[in-house]
Amino acid sequence: MNNIFNKIISTKEQRGAVSFALIDPDEKNDTKIKSCINKINNSDFDFILIGGSLIVDSNYENRIELIKSETDKSIILFPGSSLQISNKVNAMLYISLLSGNNSQYLIGEHIQTAGLIHSLNIEAIPTGYILIDGGNSSSVSAISKTQPLPSNKFEIIIAHALAGQLLGKKMLYFESGSGAKESINPRLVSLIKEKINIPFFIGGGIDNKYKAKELIKAGAEYFVIGSAIEKNNNLNTLIEINQEIHGKN
Repeated sequence: MNNIFNKIISTKEQRGAVSFALIDPDEKNDTKIKSCINKINNSDFDFILIGGSLIVDSNYENRIELIKSETDKSIILFPGSSLQISNKVNAMLYISLLSGNNSQYLIGEHIQTAGLIHSLNIEAIPTGYILIDGGNSSSVSAISKTQPLPSNKFEIIIAHALAGQLLGKKMLYFESGSGAKESINPRLVSLIKEKINIPFFIGGGIDNKYKAKELIKAGAEYFVIGSAIEKNNNLNTLIEINQEIHGKN
């Protein structure tokens, strides 16, 4: 069962690159969810990722239902812990934190959730997650108790990526953290593109069309936009980012 994974790949083939809108379904966004979805629907995103680092509360699944009711885009879970597993999504990224040394997020969470995911028949996309220093402390580091990889240590980052590929991951996710001051270095993206032959996400700090343009030029094809949706009330900025991603400029 690879319906959503195949849809992601076919979208890339049709559009040249793919944009994912990331929504954090926690309490702090209760008053923002509808406005965020409205911006997503009107700025040409391809898919919606749902996820965050914090533990869920009693309204977590209600927020997912609200998001589903407000869009026709496929929804993919980007879980921060085993407590966030839900069958109200179209698929989920089955995340292994490759850049840390905390076994709980490398394999422990997976052991806890494997039976549940199987019984719920959720499409799981094996994804290696690599956290890169984006110039500020991130929720991922705090929750997972791991440090990001130094952004200028390209060889170390590539080694982690190759390990993920050789372990059989279908995708990799390079993240500089929510609200990152710096997005992924385009030179690093060029090296990843040269060495890695599986699809990879780029996320963190992509808040204008100029950053998107540089990453596109470097070979990036799968983009995750999060903070720019939550914090930026300017719909035109999101439209411009997606126009750059989809080659409409």
